[in-house]
Amino acid sequence: MPVTEPGGATRTVILTVDDDPGVSRAVARDLRRRYGEQYRVVRAESGDSALDALRQMKLRGDLVAVILADYRMPRMNGLEFLEQAMDIYPGARRILLTAYADTGAAIEAINVIDLDHYLLKPWDPPEEKLYPVVDDLLQTWLASDYRPTPAIKVVGHRWSARSSGVREFLARNQVPYRWYASEEPEGQRLLSAAGADGLRLPLVLTADGEALVKPSDQELAARVGLATTPSADFYDLIVVGGGPAGLGAALYGASEGLRTVLVERTATGGQAGQSSRIENYLGFPDGVSGAQLTERARRQAAKFGTELLTACEVTGLEINGPSRTIRLWDGSAIAAHTVILATGVSYRQLDAPGVAELTGRGIFYGSALTEATACEGQDIYIVGGANSAGQAAVYLAKGAKSVTILVRGPSLTASMSHYLIEQVAGVPGITVRTCTEVAAAHGDNHLEGLLLRDTKTGQTELVDAQWLFVFIGAAPRTDWLKGVVMRDSRGFVMAGPDMSTEGRPPEGWELDRPPYHLETSVPGVFAAGDVRAESAKRVASAVGEGAMAVMLVHRYLERL
Repeated sequence: MPVTEPGGATRTVILTVDDDPGVSRAVARDLRRRYGEQYRVVRAESGDSALDALRQMKLRGDLVAVILADYRMPRMNGLEFLEQAMDIYPGARRILLTAYADTGAAIEAINVIDLDHYLLKPWDPPEEKLYPVVDDLLQTWLASDYRPTPAIKVVGHRWSARSSGVREFLARNQVPYRWYASEEPEGQRLLSAAGADGLRLPLVLTADGEALVKPSDQELAARVGLATTPSADFYDLIVVGGGPAGLGAALYGASEGLRTVLVERTATGGQAGQSSRIENYLGFPDGVSGAQLTERARRQAAKFGTELLTACEVTGLEINGPSRTIRLWDGSAIAAHTVILATGVSYRQLDAPGVAELTGRGIFYGSALTEATACEGQDIYIVGGANSAGQAAVYLAKGAKSVTILVRGPSLTASMSHYLIEQVAGVPGITVRTCTEVAAAHGDNHLEGLLLRDTKTGQTELVDAQWLFVFIGAAPRTDWLKGVVMRDSRGFVMAGPDMSTEGRPPEGWELDRPPYHLETSVPGVFAAGDVRAESAKRVASAVGEGAMAVMLVHRYLERL
């Protein structure tokens, strides 16, 4: 964890990153001597820990004015770090610390990452070489439109399921907030000020002082500035689902001139957005977090004019002549010439006694990264043998006492990528228990223990556990499509040749052409990504299908 100056939590941050502890301390010392009264100086000794610190600051609503990074760092050099830091704090000014031999890379970085300045080491005396540069960049930052965002305050309890849900919703939607435990003095003061008794949590205090008690996602989204209602009644293209396939479709649709709206029930990113690290995605040799990847895609889609609706659940699809109408959770509706179904999949629920009652109270579906810091130094259990489970295990093992992966099958090879299996095997704190399932979960108001069962012998074992993360299977949320589009026995949407029987189009197909490759049994309605039957279930293929679906949308519109 980075070391910070005590107190002054509201001060703007200057962040410095260097893997050499001596250099790191020296830079921080010089910065504090000059700027310590006005700015909070944070130092980190690796790119990963600095990115973690930046993400935590972003969630708290802190401002970051200047970032100084050493070029030569292992695992992640200064350029790679600054590129990722830009995604979190695009307005922060950027300085690269280099040796004389690295000036070529520093000059290249001016074009690659819009570097503001590079400094040759050593920077002594700082009065001549360091302070004038930082002074200028601080003035530039202060004069820029860095848009400080008033922080939302969330008062909740550690073992409150809805408190956890609100934190996850805000974090996944990139909404800064400050967390206050209800049993701590400041949390008590906020509850008292809002006239709340603390029996119904969480309490959310918006930036303008409005108090929301145990708000729904829809109510919360509307109060924190997320768009929840459409601006028009009719579009060229409605994209349902904001995962990689949906974001890819929305980006290409809007960039090619289609009036496009993307409707997402929780937050853009889908399951991919919850991945702590994706290392086999083309173009990111050092890996990228799911949140970073999908946030970039969301910004791209918005830049091209996509209208993004959040916390907006779709409940039905109707066919009205050439119009395709989407029914929304509040009874309203929007229509379009075409629809792309990109709702992805959800983790299947763990069917064992006690699990439902303790969900959100120590048991979580997906990575629930907002809970990661609370897991430090503790024993964590993970259920599942696919890539998402492996990625979460590697991420959580950085701070946990131990991580145990529970797999029903005899090994990880059936569902986890080879590179990730090797990573898991290389982390000393991770143990893989094969042929093991959760038979029951125990605890009063939070998870305290798990009953594990050997699937071969039937023998059971009771283990102490406070944290369980579940990554099992893939279940499509397509009940709202029943009777409208063709689905397979598991609920996945059929499309293209998969619907044909002996070369014939599906029953009820009225056009004089066969369905396009990603077209469903309803003309003008397409399926892309994990929700489509027989899809590859990979981020890259989902993005590709989203783009391909837009190409087929154009072909469909040309023949209207």
